[in-house]
Amino acid sequence: LFGNSAVFFILGAFILSAALIDCGLSTRMTCLALKRFSSSPKALRNAILFLSAFMSFWMSEHAVAAMFFPIVMGLVTAFGLKPKESKFGQSFFFALAWGCVIGGIATYLGGARNPLAAGILFSETGIQVSFIGLLQASFPLVVIMLGLAWLVLQIGFPAEPVDLARAREQLELEQEKIGYLSSREIKIGTVSLLTILAWIFLFTFFSLASIALFSVAVLFMFRLVGWQEIETNVNWGIILMYGGAIALGSALHSSGASAWVIAQTLGDLALTPLQLIILLGALSMALTEFISNAAVVSVMMPIGLALARSHGIAPEAIMLAIALPSGLSYMMPMGTPATAIAYSSGFMTSKDFIKHGLLMICLSLSAFSLVAWLYWPVIGLR
Repeated sequence: LFGNSAVFFILGAFILSAALIDCGLSTRMTCLALKRFSSSPKALRNAILFLSAFMSFWMSEHAVAAMFFPIVMGLVTAFGLKPKESKFGQSFFFALAWGCVIGGIATYLGGARNPLAAGILFSETGIQVSFIGLLQASFPLVVIMLGLAWLVLQIGFPAEPVDLARAREQLELEQEKIGYLSSREIKIGTVSLLTILAWIFLFTFFSLASIALFSVAVLFMFRLVGWQEIETNVNWGIILMYGGAIALGSALHSSGASAWVIAQTLGDLALTPLQLIILLGALSMALTEFISNAAVVSVMMPIGLALARSHGIAPEAIMLAIALPSGLSYMMPMGTPATAIAYSSGFMTSKDFIKHGLLMICLSLSAFSLVAWLYWPVIGLR
């Protein structure tokens, strides 16, 4: 169980992400995109929100947050915005955190919770959710949430007078640090692009983990990365934690503990399939603010799959109802590394996080309920 293919997929995805950061390609793309949208302070903030979300489709969200953080900090410093005094300064870090959190649920690459849930689903039912299948189910929710996050930032954090020229100079300085585009960046970028295409189009022939590990082997074979860089940039504790989470989830199912929990808590509730999906989503979203999303997924998945059998719900729908909301952590800095990184800026207090995070949680649950009700049945998730 600890050697579940989901664990090896997570490992491969983390190594690819580490390679992109180490070679500087991801930072280069970030600076170029932000410079392109630096026509106004609000446009720059919007670019941070949408670009961090898009990059979290293809890299782990905590890696994206760590890469963006020094750039965003440099921008707000160049603007002359003061920590815990400027609401506009806060909004740049909320844009970063929310962008990473929302974008991170879209694919298997944004965070380990999706592959973890998929691994438990496969081990218990033999059902696999493809890369494109996950993106198809999650994309409307991501788009709606990005629109709502943009609206909250626009209304709740008005612009303040800033020196835009200094911000452009800061972006140019970041670009100068990177230097010219190297052949190593081009090669690593090519391997990463081909890997993503293989995940999308070769899913029926090869597992996601096999493709990820083959790409990692190519990186080492052509000496595009060294073990020293990988050892430094990959969080090995996360790999161990997710392997243990899959084993825990299987133990809950095989021991009958999940069935007992259902009988004690939900046994007397007469819920429709939609109500059950929304309830599981709400519970996952609430729990992930206080415990790791790995723990949420490993505990909730066996319970959800048992309920799927008794209520005649597609197991894939249960997986998505648990995995997607468990990634939407806004309120507590410890909920996800992206929010912890934003909190470390010193621009916001815990009270700020709770106030705005509670609003985002309510909006996320409403958006999730809408997507589960109107969209998922259209694509066969009932």
